[in-house]
Amino acid sequence: MEKLDNYFTIKDAAEFLGVSQNTVRNWGRAGKIPMHRNPVNGYRLFKRRDLESLLRSAEKSRIAPRKAK
Repeated sequence: MEKLDNYFTIKDAAEFLGVSQNTVRNWGRAGKIPMHRNPVNGYRLFKRRDLESLLRSAEKSRIAPRKAK
């Protein structure tokens, strides 16, 4: 496992993404964000680059023009 400095706890991930902690838990369970476990205490951890990737994809979808029906 990489250094734990490269990981966010649920609380930190929620603040970083601007959503609630329950939303981060749900997204982790649903596979929208890769979720890892701390090998010592089992806490959920999220890689910084995965969270940044989620934000980039959300930004792209927000900016992309919508097709007319």
